[in-house]
Amino acid sequence: MFSALSHLECARCGQTYDAVTWQGLCPACRSPLLARYDLARVTLRPADLAGRPPTMWRYHELLPVTGPGQVVSLGEAMTPLLGVPRLAASLGLERLWIKDEGALPTGSFKARGAAVGVSRAAELGVGAMAMPTNGNAGAAWAAYAARAGLRMLVAMPLDAPTITRAEVIAAGGHLVLVDGLISDAGRLVGAAVAATEWYDVGTLKEPYRIEGKKTMGFELAEQLGWRMPDVVVYPTGGGVGLIGIVKALRELLELGWVDGPLPRMVAVQARGCAPVVRAFEAGAKSCEPWVDARTAAYGITVPAPLGDFLILDALYATGGTAVAVDDADLLADIPLVGRLEGLFVCPEGAACVSATRALLASGWLAPTDEVVLLNTGTGLIYPDAVPADVSTVAADGALTLPG
Repeated sequence: MFSALSHLECARCGQTYDAVTWQGLCPACRSPLLARYDLARVTLRPADLAGRPPTMWRYHELLPVTGPGQVVSLGEAMTPLLGVPRLAASLGLERLWIKDEGALPTGSFKARGAAVGVSRAAELGVGAMAMPTNGNAGAAWAAYAARAGLRMLVAMPLDAPTITRAEVIAAGGHLVLVDGLISDAGRLVGAAVAATEWYDVGTLKEPYRIEGKKTMGFELAEQLGWRMPDVVVYPTGGGVGLIGIVKALRELLELGWVDGPLPRMVAVQARGCAPVVRAFEAGAKSCEPWVDARTAAYGITVPAPLGDFLILDALYATGGTAVAVDDADLLADIPLVGRLEGLFVCPEGAACVSATRALLASGWLAPTDEVVLLNTGTGLIYPDAVPADVSTVAADGALTLPG
């Protein structure tokens, strides 16, 4: 058995649908659909994984692609879970890890969702896809669509990172720049694909991107010796990664591979776009759209996430929280992490460092908590986030050594 995929279930109304035809949003209530598995049929045990290649596809029984011949891959290996003792000491934590997603193809965690989403789309006969993006998702889906021989249209805000634009074009995707935010790009995509052969594969508008993202949760548990940390700190825009990690850990609990309480999940946003933080602080179950959204952490600039209720449910269910941080703080934490640990994190990953510092200061985090931060992409995608100042200029053949 390559996959134990059983059916699709609406995350809001609970209606179920078959998983043998392409599905978008729930036809009954227009909410996201989630893939469900017949876990009773899964005979795989953790020890069985030892002989499998160290890629995200090692968990194929818990992924929706039905056979190895249907896998569309660019070599998405397991990403490192790195102990960061110097950073931990600077923050006041005893145990701190960074899961570094920048090692994936296309440079971000979006490759996970694209690998599974495109594989499943190709398997079910989809030939053309379109999506709005802040950059990284579009780059990833364009690359995997090219690998599968599918057509891809990507609508991206004008001020999206230049490198992600180049990735889309290099992969042969059709890139459209939009004068506005990702929400504006989403409206344009939705209108363009209506009643056509093109499928909208925007965030949570199809059920399989989240299945790729959830492999972060599988890897995290395996890398910790089949246990869960106390806290997971996650940069949250559309929130698919956070939702996916919780989904993965719940599946592992049901399989009996891990035990104990789920980690307390922390949704990190920037003060310039914090709809989840505002809703969480109000005890709400959904978000109000954020007006005039702006932040240097471009990947989390999502004014109105479609999966808002799923993000908030995950926070409430795990005893988690939501934190907004200042751009100045997260930008300062990029070189801090680099100096202390040699990692060039993306602005979204740096926001998790800033949030962790704030949670320690408030007492929400204890110094003894074991904390995992997600760095969702390589800082190389955002070269302008760190000014490349040259502090020493060689003159007349003389070189000044640093103090």
